[in-house]
Parts: sequence; C-alpha cells; structure tokens
Amino acid sequence: MDINIDGNSRDHMAGSMIDRKLYQCVRQHNIDEYFKTLVQRPLAEKLVTPCGNTLLHLAASYGTDEVIAYLTEEFPSLITTTNSQQDTVLHLAAREGMACTAIKDLVKSEPSLTRKTNTKGNTPLHDAVIKGNKEFAVFLASKDPVVAYYNNKNGRSPLYLAVENGNKNGILDDLLKSIKREDGDAPPKGKSPVHAAIEQRDIGILKKIGEAMPELLRLTDEEMGNSLHYASSIGFLEGVQFLLDKFHNGAYGRNPEGNYPIHLACKSHSVRVVKEYLKEFPYPKEFLNKKGQNILHVAAESGKGNVISYILKQDAKLVEPLLNEMDEDGNTPLHLAAGYGKSVAAFVLVRDKRVDSSAVNNENLTPYDLAEQQSKSAEEKFDKANEMDGQHHSKDVEYGLKNSTAENSTDSTSSQRKDKAFDLKRDTKKSSPKHEGLINYFGMVTTLSILYIYSRPKKSLSWHFTVTPGLIISQAKEESKNRIGNLLVVAVLVAGVTFAGAVQLPQLRDNNYSSEHHPESNSTITASRYSSYENHLFQRSWFSWLLS
Repeated sequence: MDINIDGNSRDHMAGSMIDRKLYQCVRQHNIDEYFKTLVQRPLAEKLVTPCGNTLLHLAASYGTDEVIAYLTEEFPSLITTTNSQQDTVLHLAAREGMACTAIKDLVKSEPSLTRKTNTKGNTPLHDAVIKGNKEFAVFLASKDPVVAYYNNKNGRSPLYLAVENGNKNGILDDLLKSIKREDGDAPPKGKSPVHAAIEQRDIGILKKIGEAMPELLRLTDEEMGNSLHYASSIGFLEGVQFLLDKFHNGAYGRNPEGNYPIHLACKSHSVRVVKEYLKEFPYPKEFLNKKGQNILHVAAESGKGNVISYILKQDAKLVEPLLNEMDEDGNTPLHLAAGYGKSVAAFVLVRDKRVDSSAVNNENLTPYDLAEQQSKSAEEKFDKANEMDGQHHSKDVEYGLKNSTAENSTDSTSSQRKDKAFDLKRDTKKSSPKHEGLINYFGMVTTLSILYIYSRPKKSLSWHFTVTPGLIISQAKEESKNRIGNLLVVAVLVAGVTFAGAVQLPQLRDNNYSSEHHPESNSTITASRYSSYENHLFQRSWFSWLLS
C-alpha cells in the first residue's frame, strides 16, 4: 500500500546552498536579527544543502523548536517540500530521534505528512521504527494508526518492521496498544507481522500479537499463505501448536500452490509437526491439494523418508487409504518418489508390503517404469550439461581436456524424446547445470537400483539357470556362468550404489543448503566434491548395464 502526497519537490541544485553561518544558527537554536537577515524572501525557500534539505529539514533534524516554529510560520511552503530522497521534515525528525513540541504541532496542523512516502516507500513511521525512535513512533501511530499497516517498496509495514527488529526498545508493545483496528476495517495487505515473528521462530512475540490483536493471526501472505502454512513449512512446532489453538480454521485453508498446512508440514523434515497435525486431524485422507495429492504424495515427492516412515507406523485405518491412492495424473506416492529420484522415500515405500508397486499411472507406467524413464532422461541431461561445461572450459583454458562425444552421439536419438510423465524442476541459480545434473543423476541411479531389487518385473530362477536348447556343452556352461555372474554383480553393485546414495545424497543436500547462505562459494564447487572420476566411470558403466 504505497500512498504518496504531492509535495513541492524541485530541482534542488537550482537553489542556493546553505552556508556555514546558517548551519550554526540552526544548530544553536539561534533566531536573532542576524539569522532573520540571512533568511530573506524569496531566498529562504530556495536555500538547500547538497542533498536538497531545506532550512526546515535541518531544524527538524536538530530538534530546534524555535527555528521550526519561525520557519513554518514565515515560510509555510517549506512544510511539504521534500529533499532529493523525497523526505519530508517528519522523515528527518523520525530518523534523528527528534520529537520536539514544534514537530508534534506540525503533525497536528498538517496530518497528511504522516502518510507521505520517500523514495524507499517509507513513511515517517517506518523510519521511526527502523531507527528505534520509540517516542516519535508511538506519537505518529496514535495520530494515524492505519499507517502502521502501510507497506514500503519491500512490502514491509512499520508493524512488520517492529517484529523483524525484535521489538527494539519495546516499540512493538506500544504500537499494538496504539493501533487498535475498528470492527469492519479492511485487513491490512502485504507482509504480515505474524509471518515475521514465525520467520524468527519467536513464540514470545507471536503470543504478544495473538493477545493484543488476534485478528492479525488470520492475515494471509500472497506468497506464503496464512500463518499456519508458514509455520508448518519451516517446522516451527511451538508456532504450529499456538496457531492451531488460536487460529484453528487456518488448517482448512489452501496456499497459492493449493496445499493445506498439513501438506507443508509433510514437506518439512519435522516429524513432530506432522505428529501434531495427525493428533489434531486423524483423518488425513480428507486433505487433498489441488493436484489431488494426499500427505504421503507430497512427502514422497519431497523425499522426506523420515516423515513417510512415521506415517506408515500409524494406525492401519489412517494409513491404508493413503498408500496407493492416485493423484490427478494417476501417480501413487511411490510413483512420485520414483519419478523425482527420491531414493530414501522410494526405499521406505517399496519395502512396505501394503504398497502396490505394480500400479500404473495415466501414462500406463509402473513406478519402476517411471524410474527407468526418468533415469535415462537424467543421464541425457547430465551428458548434455557435461558437454556444454566442457565446451565452455575449452574456450577459457587452451589446454583443457576435450569431452568424449561417443556416448552422446549414441544417445542423440533418445535425447530428443519428450518426458510426458514429469518435468523435473531444478534451481540452477545456485550451481552449474553440470553439478545439478550430477545430483539428479545420483538420485535417479540410486532410486532405480532400489526399485530394480524390489519391484522390477521378476524373471523366474529357472530363467537364470536354464540353458538355451541347442547349445553345445561348453557354450551352455559359459551362458550359465555369465548369468550367475550377472546376479552376483547386481547384488553387490546395487548394495554399494544404494549405500553410497544414502550417504552422499544428504551431503549434497547439505551442500546446496549451505550454498544458499554462502553464494560466493558456488563458483568453487567441482565434481570432485561428489565423487572421484574413477568412481563416476564405474557407476556410469553400472548404470548403463542396468538400463540395458
């Protein structure tokens, strides 16, 4: 909510500069004949500092009552004049911590000043809160309470900033007392102060807001949904418990993506938050997002194996309606874990005997089929990213190694196939496409390995040990030997890859998380952090054999 009031803004450099003598007079609260001589019409209205502050701006910043009173009476046009940053005299008074009598009288005589915004979209109340100017902030809020909800260009209101600043100087407490809203008032828009308290995981401030202005608990953020959505998404247990008590209906609201708070709880790593929801709502099958997905769907898609394990241990009447349900695309939770390369989630689900691993989705694909399809796609994407990375490297470094194009050429046809089942989205802003492809590749190869063991269409043991009719004895022995060898290779390699995936993937996740906080380290990430070159070649050969 950006409200601006037209003022007498001007080209400040066209005015005359305020000299040292006038500065001293303002600073010393000195209004004598000498000062009045220096300040003559029409010169006074054009006198400015390099950044466009008028004499009244200076007087406001120094809190000189006498000078402010004299200038506002003699030169009223200065009251609404702004500097180069569109600051009024109230902005400077708010930032400098000056709440002198003359300034307060100015607010009373010119109330529109409280809503005037500068180039940052801040009102004087914004600046007072940011600077911790408690006295002036409370005064402004008492004179024009609605301004406490005005959003600056960053979408932050003074009330939000008071929470974000951790109730600096107790400003939040006083604001909550000063800005009581009347029944029927339209709810404020923009970033909710409740969301700010949740972001800081400050249950104390959250309770203060709930006690003083419980209606704020119901505010909805355009991106994050209501307060329960946000608290659930970050796994803030105390916040969820408090909000379920004070804002119970929030659990029945969907966020912009179509998810209920219980879905977001299952996307987080907090089993305790999920437990809280299941205790309050022991009928999770009733909560379907706009894609028709239940809580197991979203947990599987997000790869939250710990959450899935907890849900599967609950009462059978609660769990069984979730296990094999299909979303609007016909995907079961196992389909989603398989298609998104969530190996731990796939492992937990596929080992549960109640899960139907042979179910087909709308594309007539089983979870194994989908994992196989997505694995090929992941390999193609990694090959392409690797080739592009090699081309870039060769341009920058003359002696750079050239990437082999043998595998890429053989897969050129399959790389053009469109993947209709999934569009795996990756945030490539944090790392290079090559490293993103490597992460995706490891996830898919581990998931496919798990499903290969547990849900691949089985061949009978007689197939493995029966010799093809018509072969001579020596050839029959060789064929049997190869099949037995293959079985041993599968047993050893799958176990190794599964273990490596369980260890490496969480590390990759942690590396990505830390890179969000240290973006400058992204440029130094190399493939050696994930695996050695030799180990990578070994896994690639195993993966190619698995897909054959």
